[in-house]
This record gives sequence, C-alpha cells and structure tokens, in this order.
Amino acid sequence: MNTPHVVVVMGVAGTGKTTIGPLLAARLGVPYAEGDDFHPQSNIAKMSAGTPLTDDDRWPWLDAIGDWAQGRAGLGGVVSCSALKRSYRDRLRAAAPGVVFVHLTGDRALIEDRMSHRQGHFMPTALLDSQFATLQPLEPDEAGVAVNVTGSPEEITERAATALTALSEPTP
Repeated sequence: MNTPHVVVVMGVAGTGKTTIGPLLAARLGVPYAEGDDFHPQSNIAKMSAGTPLTDDDRWPWLDAIGDWAQGRAGLGGVVSCSALKRSYRDRLRAAAPGVVFVHLTGDRALIEDRMSHRQGHFMPTALLDSQFATLQPLEPDEAGVAVNVTGSPEEITERAATALTALSEPTP
C-alpha cells in the first residue's frame, strides 16, 4: 500500500485477528491496536459468561475503535475488530473514512479447533455459532479483502499484505 491506511483486521472469534494484526502492522510499518482492549468491562463480563453482545453493547466499543482509527488517519495503523455486520463497518467508516478491512475467513471446524486451544481469552467457543450467525461478509462496495486463515501466521500475513497492495493499485 502506497499511502498509510488504517486497516481493520476483522472476522469471527478465533480467526487470528490478535495474531495476524500485529504481524501485519509490523509488515506495513505502522502501529497496532488490539480491539479487545477497547471493550468496556461490562462487555468482557458478558462474553466471559457466554452471553453474546447486543448492538447496544457494541456501539461504545465500535466508537472507541473508530476514534482510534480516526486519530491514525494519514498515519496508518492496524486494529483488530470483529466488525461482523455491515452496520458496524459503516460506523467505523463514518468515524474514520478510508479505513480498509482485511476479513480473515476460514472453515468453522478449523476456527473452533483454534479457539479450543487458546488460553487466557474471555471468548468461549460456545459463542462461535452466534458469531457466524451475525457475520455479514464484506460487500463489493466495501474497501477490503478476504484472506483465508489456513497456513501459518506468516503465510496469512503475507497473503493479507499482498491483497492490500493489489487493492491499492490502480486498475488498468
């Protein structure tokens, strides 16, 4: 990517946003912000108890991420955020026009397996079904790319960086 963009690494829980986000930020030479750090404690408590968040729970979280992204406009940055619904991505774009999305995608069984092996995270695998039910993939008019999460973190990061470069190149 030629100009510094703010990239939102999105996808359902367990796709590797927290792993790929920092690797992609390093690859692009920009700062990384962990989206989970923007959640109020009440959201973390709900998810830890296995209760899916409502849109009302998510708005302040999305606004905080949007504020961070807006502050990085023209400077670049990478932030992780599930951004599962179009309305969530629209809210982020309203706060920070020009954000670009990297949608990490993968087979449900692979993602569930990865979630079951991670330690110290508040999101239980029981909420994975609600994540997939909520997911609205990127639409053609949204600036972003879909990247499959098979392979090593380094391979996934390289695919994401290559796709972002292709996205920013003018079409002949």
